[in-house]
Amino acid sequence: MNPDSHSLAVESACKNLVAQAAYLTDRQDHEAFVQCFAVNGRLTRPGGQPLVGREAILASYRGRPADRITRHLVTNTFMTEIGSHHARGVSYVLLWSTSTEQPEEAFGRKANLRQVLGEFNDRFELTDEGWRIAEREASFVMYTEQQ
Repeated sequence: MNPDSHSLAVESACKNLVAQAAYLTDRQDHEAFVQCFAVNGRLTRPGGQPLVGREAILASYRGRPADRITRHLVTNTFMTEIGSHHARGVSYVLLWSTSTEQPEEAFGRKANLRQVLGEFNDRFELTDEGWRIAEREASFVMYTEQQ
């Protein structure tokens, strides 16, 4: 079955949106990050309460420690549904983190002992601003703690 050009365009736009959101949150560009969401978008982080709307998402991310450094390695984004105005996808996420308190060495900063593997379950919608994340459910699946 060959996907049509519309499906490929939607898939590309949504996958790029997932990558853009990860890049922006890792750069702590919270104002740009929330623009990846629909105006009334909903974000639920692991173990957290749903954040509804760009302002709530922005307030939550601004409250994060400024010294925290993260890298979200997002892969295997698979589109489970593609429509003309809505789509759904699942992405696997490996989250590494550290702090600016860790000294920079030849290989960068030493990562935190706990590294987490999770996933994003996203619902996308076509808005006047283009494709946006309408709803994201982030969850952890497993973790490791290096000794």
